[in-house]
Amino acid sequence: MRKGLALSTMSLLMGSTAILVSAPAARAQQGAAAIELEQIDIQGQRTDDTQGYVARTSTAGTKTDTPLIEVPQSISVVTRDQMDARGVQSVGQALDYTAGVVSQPFGADPRFDYPIIRGFAADNSMYLNGLKLMREAGTTAIDPYGLERIDVVRGPASVLYGQGNPGGLLDFISKRPTFTNFGEVQVDAGSFDRYVGRFDIGGVLPDNADISYRFTGLARESDTQTDYIDDNRLFFAPALTWRPSTDTELTVLANIQYDQTGTPVGLPVQYTVDADGGLRLPRNLFLGDPDYDNSNRTFGSVGYEFKHRFNETWEFRQNARYAVLAWDYNSLYYSALSPTNPLVANRGSSENAESQQTFNLDSQMLGQFDTGALSHEVLVGVDYRRYSESNTTAFGTASPINILFPIYNQPVGGTPWYTSDVNGTISQTGVYAQDQVKLQNWLLTVGLRHDWATTDSTNLTNFGNTAQNQDDSAFTGRVGLTYLFDNGIAPYFNYSTSFEPVIGNMPTQLGGGAFQPMEGEQVELGVKYQPVGWNGFFTAAVYDLTQSNVLSSQLIDGVSYQTQIGEVRVKGFEFTAVAGLADGLNLIANYTYMNAEITQGQYAGNRPANVPENMANLWLDYTVPSGAWAGFGVGGGVRFVGDRYALDDNSIFLSSNTLFDAALHYEKGPFKAQLNVNNIADETYVAGCGFFGCFYGNGRTVLGTLSYKW
Repeated sequence: MRKGLALSTMSLLMGSTAILVSAPAARAQQGAAAIELEQIDIQGQRTDDTQGYVARTSTAGTKTDTPLIEVPQSISVVTRDQMDARGVQSVGQALDYTAGVVSQPFGADPRFDYPIIRGFAADNSMYLNGLKLMREAGTTAIDPYGLERIDVVRGPASVLYGQGNPGGLLDFISKRPTFTNFGEVQVDAGSFDRYVGRFDIGGVLPDNADISYRFTGLARESDTQTDYIDDNRLFFAPALTWRPSTDTELTVLANIQYDQTGTPVGLPVQYTVDADGGLRLPRNLFLGDPDYDNSNRTFGSVGYEFKHRFNETWEFRQNARYAVLAWDYNSLYYSALSPTNPLVANRGSSENAESQQTFNLDSQMLGQFDTGALSHEVLVGVDYRRYSESNTTAFGTASPINILFPIYNQPVGGTPWYTSDVNGTISQTGVYAQDQVKLQNWLLTVGLRHDWATTDSTNLTNFGNTAQNQDDSAFTGRVGLTYLFDNGIAPYFNYSTSFEPVIGNMPTQLGGGAFQPMEGEQVELGVKYQPVGWNGFFTAAVYDLTQSNVLSSQLIDGVSYQTQIGEVRVKGFEFTAVAGLADGLNLIANYTYMNAEITQGQYAGNRPANVPENMANLWLDYTVPSGAWAGFGVGGGVRFVGDRYALDDNSIFLSSNTLFDAALHYEKGPFKAQLNVNNIADETYVAGCGFFGCFYGNGRTVLGTLSYKW
């Protein structure tokens, strides 16, 4: 059942670590240190201002190091400590305790992360260090161990990032050099023969105190809850920072990730969602073929972050990255039950090869000055990205399979009934300006952006050829007003807009004519609270969010097509809390309400797919600070996702699910042992369905971790 990532590779990676000077003290500074940090105004630094579970600044909301309480928009931060405490193995798991996010709407899929933010799919709204990750069919999975944090921006963000959906975006912040000497090695063992080795080491070059380095790596060999689906990975991320003076800094970030996984195959809705009182198929059932199924993916990138301060007023910043993706994968898919035998599933085959390159460049001038009684932080920038792809796809036939007694190694292939060869480029150039204006306790944030987006692609198929040569441009903006009370309370107002050109292998509507760009707007009212004297952050927000020219999938003669259904409106409320309640006690709590409706188009009056009305979660973790039990800790959480529909036509109803998680950990000196259990009750639930079947969410998983730090 393995495709063979040898664990000897993990040993080699682990053996390459060198023992450096012990310096893990930064993580221990909590309590009183947090009180002092509340008064620090950090200007022009890319530092992770985090106290355990609680982050205090974010660059994602303004592209400046602005305190979260001053950003007139909802932002959640999943910190490194949060991810470590919950033993997360994927971005989807990292987002399980985040407001406004359906973290894993299609269950456990090692190939992708496909979160939904405020009712809109965010698979193409993911960023790495502020630069967009591009892939037409959705961003591939990113390993969370290489991340210092995940910033979740809710609501339109086109004013700073250009084209994107109005629900929000994810910004993955990579681990980077810290000019301290440290090290960490970890080993995991868990459910489904999961074995992982990790290392994270960094320090200052012995002969040059201006240069700091960091090396992060991982090797994993693992099965999954579905037979014949692997989740194997090799990951390595080197980073280097050169700081010749307090005014100049250059950081080079690189990573390479090789994944050897499988493709989950959907199961019939009749024996999953509609199985009450009848036959229910097990989670481990694989309706593909282990000899045919194959997936090998390599993602690599290299880039830099540069900044130079000219004087007390002006600073120049530039971020750039070049990324490549090469992916070859074959899989079978479920199409329908046989009309003559309801226990036989019909299947098709899919062969795919992808080769893609992305270049991102973002240049900024940051100015800080006063005009009379007004204090300004002005950001002016221009960014550019270019994405090119060369992808081939072939859909063919495959033998049916009995769902109760599957027999593998049956005939697959023949002449494909559909072939596609896509070649094209997508580019965007944007200019933007933002001013954060302070007058005593008032803070006005205004921004304006103009984008020029171009798509030039061809799709050669055996049914005919299509071409997309389309130019789109748009103005987007944001205006927000915040009042900062001295007691840490900050009410705010926000109005923002977004636009998103339509791209894809099917670039025109059925019957001809190009798709119109999707446009979004949102009004948000909220209040943030950062207590004075203890470590916590709380937010509450109501919003009214609308997107027009929205796309939806439509099945015609067995083929999935994209259509523009018209308009979707989401009115919602969110509450978030993250805090260190006492010495050793940490809290995460979220509640989400979404009143979502398709207001125009084919399914007007229906609820959009995979958008529940209610979600809630709570996580508590306590570590004994002193005494005989010092270092021992226990954590527990509950996650609730409400009822929802699997498709825009609301033909498949998905019941709510409530899952419980737990953690035990013990830390003494440089050693730490941890046990995480997710979905303790092993609840069986369907996470999502599509035209090609339904997918279970993860059952009970157990993971043990041993760590050593220096």
